[in-house]
Amino acid sequence: MSMEKTFNLARRDDGIAILTMDVPGETMNTLKEQFGPEITEILAEIKADSSIKGLVVTSGKADSFVAGADITMLAACKSEADAKTLSQQGHVVFSELEGLSIPVVAAINGACLGGGLELALACHLRVCSDDKKTMLGVPEVQLGLLPGSGGTQRLPRLVGIAAALDMMLTGKQIRPKQALKMGLVNDVVPNSILVETAVELAKKGKQAAKPVKQSKINQFLESSSFTRDIMFDQARKQVMKKTQGNYPAPAKIIDCVRQGMNKGMIKGLEVEATHFANLVMSKESAALRSLFFATTEMKKETGAEGASPRKVKKVMVLGGGLMGGGIASVTTTKAKIPARVKDISEQGLSNALSYAYKLLDKGVKRRHMTPAARDNIMSLMTTTTEYTGIKDADIVVEAVFEDLALKHQMVKDVERECGENTIFASNTSSLPIGQIAAAASRPENVIGLHYFSPVEKMPLVEVIAHKTTSPETIATTVAFARKQGKTPIVVQDGAGFYVNRILALYMNEAAQLLLEGQRIEHLDRALVKFGFPVGPMTLLDEVGIDVGAKISPILEKELGERFSAPAAFDKLLADDRKGRKNGKGFYQYGPKAKKDKLVDESVYKVLDILIASDKEAKDVAERCTVQMLNEAVRCLEEGIIASARDGDIGAIFGIGFPPFLGGPFRYIDTLGAKNLVDTLNGYQSLYGERFAPCDTLVKMASDGSQFYSS
Repeated sequence: MSMEKTFNLARRDDGIAILTMDVPGETMNTLKEQFGPEITEILAEIKADSSIKGLVVTSGKADSFVAGADITMLAACKSEADAKTLSQQGHVVFSELEGLSIPVVAAINGACLGGGLELALACHLRVCSDDKKTMLGVPEVQLGLLPGSGGTQRLPRLVGIAAALDMMLTGKQIRPKQALKMGLVNDVVPNSILVETAVELAKKGKQAAKPVKQSKINQFLESSSFTRDIMFDQARKQVMKKTQGNYPAPAKIIDCVRQGMNKGMIKGLEVEATHFANLVMSKESAALRSLFFATTEMKKETGAEGASPRKVKKVMVLGGGLMGGGIASVTTTKAKIPARVKDISEQGLSNALSYAYKLLDKGVKRRHMTPAARDNIMSLMTTTTEYTGIKDADIVVEAVFEDLALKHQMVKDVERECGENTIFASNTSSLPIGQIAAAASRPENVIGLHYFSPVEKMPLVEVIAHKTTSPETIATTVAFARKQGKTPIVVQDGAGFYVNRILALYMNEAAQLLLEGQRIEHLDRALVKFGFPVGPMTLLDEVGIDVGAKISPILEKELGERFSAPAAFDKLLADDRKGRKNGKGFYQYGPKAKKDKLVDESVYKVLDILIASDKEAKDVAERCTVQMLNEAVRCLEEGIIASARDGDIGAIFGIGFPPFLGGPFRYIDTLGAKNLVDTLNGYQSLYGERFAPCDTLVKMASDGSQFYSS
């Protein structure tokens, strides 16, 4: 029996042939290395057949054109030479396609990403459907790579250097209307007439393409190699500022375009293949790809062996504050599930409604959404000050403030007013769920569902099971969080759960360094350079100094004295410094604050700090992060998290741990457990017990084992 083919050629009576790509047995089309010979054979057949006057390339999948290249093949590359060959094979096939003398038109519906867009770029013309699922982009940079099948050369030649760099350096996805405007596609039509439109374009021939209208300034900038170099230098500066030099791909993307535009396509493709190969073998890309595989793998898990989730048709949110409003908003907007918000005050309810409305209205202003669609989604959110209209709620998410007695009252109210299967999910950030469930007559329905602020932006939620939470409750809550567009990790009950627990030690250490006289902006800069999105002092201002002060004693009481926060911090609260929310913190806020954030120098006096000379940025970052690494391993040791993979995802999505390091556990593997233990011991002798390495690390240091086998 012969292999099922991926590419099928159908000839029409009017001389146009349709080449359909349909990978057997998969829901999405991805490009694989073994397709090369099959395509080459078909192209030879097309060349030899003089009755074929034009070619339309399309997909046999309902929802995707081509979602990209199959990145599992990169893991098979043993060397830069292997990876370079991979890129060059793509170059050869796409050049053959582009070199056909007949017009070649791509008919695009659904995802057209990465290698899929590169395939479309190698066609002479492109037409796409106006479907919501149609998105075009080159997201390779997000995996630490660059478009390696000619994308860095064909994209700037089609849409101009500025637009091409913007797409390649951000990985952003372009909607159909925008793609037409920027000249990425030649036409946008309903999917029902997509192929016919492509056929008509093929009949008109290659000259149907209209040149892109560029702005006068971009025309000027792209006109000579001198002005182009100004653009490339600007782009390089912006990239350095954004990436702190931690990600090698963006600079290499800029270099591919620069050399290709200044020295021609052949040189450009050679540079692209070389840079691509170098990035495939880089540790940064390996870390980012592992993250991609981990999140993909997690999407298939229910969070509880053998249990399947119940359907959630209605949600109730207790509390209309910042968190409650955000939770209700992602429930209606993302999950499209009706949400009923209960608050004791009308004020809280109108806050929740306006919170959701503002977010949706942004979409209307950007023309991603019609006012009618916005109002439809808004109608899914209702409000009440009483327990009415909630009998049939499948899940109640509690977001009232951190007070155990209040939460106990909520559990009792919900058990009285809702159904016997209603899940009670608490968005507490520090109280153990077991303590909340103690007031429940149905503790199996009680679970923690810990969101991070701001809810609509932060991708992670922690789903916290206490000792008697039922598997079905876990599975239902995980599925619900996923529908809200979140990445859930299941953690076991314990103070601070996982994310806040490892974060607390990092923040405390930054505070210790501050008290030793390290400047606020120097601390922040050192950790941004290390790879965090913001520094610890900025973070404390954003979260609220008062919130930090509430969590510390709970952690210290439950987990021991390594969690004790510096006593000096009480002086900040005595001076009414809560951070951004009341305009008084480590930085200046309010009308006088400049665009560049300035430190509020009066803090030093409040804390009696004498400014010392700056320590090396790398040493500052190391001292703040090693405790976090140590505590992450301790969480694994205690079974708080189920695996190193979950710990890595939790830290990256929950607190912005540097993605290019792959997460705390992958980073420990890179450092070597022995090196980390030596570092911790060194700090322990200088600063005391809080740096003592945990048992697992000590054992790994002696037997040289790792968290990941690869």
